[in-house]
Amino acid sequence: MKNAIIMLLLFLSLTAVMAQEANRTYDAELAKSLGADEYGMKEYVFCILKKGSNTTASKEERTKLFEGHMANINKLADEGKLVVAGPFMENDRNYSGIFIFNVTTVDEAQKLVESDPAVKAKIFEVELTPWYSSAALQQIAKMHDQIAKTKF
Repeated sequence: MKNAIIMLLLFLSLTAVMAQEANRTYDAELAKSLGADEYGMKEYVFCILKKGSNTTASKEERTKLFEGHMANINKLADEGKLVVAGPFMENDRNYSGIFIFNVTTVDEAQKLVESDPAVKAKIFEVELTPWYSSAALQQIAKMHDQIAKTKF
C-alpha cells in the first residue's frame, strides 16, 4: 500500500511538471507585440449590437447609415482598434452583430462605438463588456485581407 501511494505521488508530481512545460513554439517577440500575457491572452471589450429603436428610417437613410457603418468598421480595423466584426444571422434575440474592440475599458469602447453613424441614429443599440481572449485575435484582419477577394 505504501509503495502504491509513493508511486501515485511520483506520478502526480511528474504530471504536474509536464503540464507546466513551456510551449516549444512560443514566440516571445510576437507575444510582446500583441500584448499577450503568459497564457497568450489579453483584455478586449466585447460588444453586442442589437436592433435599435429607430424603426422609421427610410430605405435611403438606412442605406446611407449602413455605408457609414461599414466605413467606420474599416477605419477602426485599420487603426487596430477593432479586431473582429460581423453580423449575426436571423435570430429571435434581436442580435444584429458583434464587435471585439482592442481596448481594455468599456469607456474606451463606448467612445469608439459612438463614432458609428448607425449607432448614433439608433439603428443599433450596444451592450459592452470586458472580455479576455487570445491576443492572436489581432491577427484576424491581416489574415482576412489575404483571403477576401473584395473589401466591404
